Amino acid sequence: MTTTVAPPAALNASDRCDRCGAQAYVRAELAGGGELLFCAHHARKHVEKLREIAVTIHDETGKLEQTPHIADEDGR
Repeated sequence: MTTTVAPPAALNASDRCDRCGAQAYVRAELAGGGELLFCAHHARKHVEKLREIAVTIHDETGKLEQTPHIADEDGR
């Protein structure tokens, strides 16, 4: 029997920070099966504690550095 683990689902705009309600970019999965969601600010603020209690941390803060594509004059 082969067991595979699916990668965590990507976070989207409906995922909200458990501290402030902003868009979540970090998911901390806990040993008991629960999860905590954080915006980039609160994830940075609580990163040391999260590393102590989380089984995995899924970090998508790199999305904040991506520049959206802007159409040129012909593409508008």
